[in-house]
Amino acid sequence: MKNITLSADEQLIRKARQRASRQGTTLNAEFRKWLKWYTNENKRTLDFMELMSELSYVEPGRRYRRDELNER
Repeated sequence: MKNITLSADEQLIRKARQRASRQGTTLNAEFRKWLKWYTNENKRTLDFMELMSELSYVEPGRRYRRDELNER
């Protein structure tokens, strides 16, 4: 693993470490999890676009009025 240096407000770091500790983890572990999520953003977008393409055949058959769309 490669080390990196980040800068942030001391209080923010302290709060983040406390939260991680309460969750039984570390700030480093949480950052690695976030970094993995962050770099997969493009894949999630592509997955969404692929799903929308697969569902493009779905048509409601007519236009619904606002009150009809809001009915539960």
